[in-house]
Amino acid sequence: MRDRDLVRLHWPESRRPAFDTLLALDDRLAEVALGASQPALGAIKLAWWHDQLAALDTQPAPPEPLLARIAAELPPVGLTGAELAALAEAWQPILDEEPDPAPRGSALFALLGRLIGAEARGGEAFSRADLARRSGESAWLKRLDVIPSPRPARPVTLLDALGRRDSARFWPPEPEATPGRSWTLIRHRLTGR
Repeated sequence: MRDRDLVRLHWPESRRPAFDTLLALDDRLAEVALGASQPALGAIKLAWWHDQLAALDTQPAPPEPLLARIAAELPPVGLTGAELAALAEAWQPILDEEPDPAPRGSALFALLGRLIGAEARGGEAFSRADLARRSGESAWLKRLDVIPSPRPARPVTLLDALGRRDSARFWPPEPEATPGRSWTLIRHRLTGR
């Protein structure tokens, strides 16, 4: 079990498939950005994803399984190809000489918030902790202030609560989906902190 499986339990059942698909897109973009042998190659691949996602607004998905899944599941719940393309664009600063994970987190949270009809701010704590886990490098982690989250956005900001937990306490990171991490989610859901 992963942290996202615990977070998913706090989502409306009708939006869970869209949650899964959006995180699958984020995972693919992570593979592109973090798996690139050179930043320029990563940028080219991210640009391809950007263009393909934007094109979903005007044409059918190309024969790429994830794009077909995205086209089938995300526009019906209100996300446009242009909005999804913004997530690909937000991964670009990860490739910069001085990487900035905040745009990725902010873009992802905005899309997740749209899925549940809430304005979800934040995302940097999640993005930093996620990048640290994916890369095995603690340099991504940074302690961030807690910004209280309004109740409607909490299914999204649960991810930031886990990111702050990772930044404050653990390296190497603790295993995902532990009882302590579950308690962090419950506390955040109740208090917004």
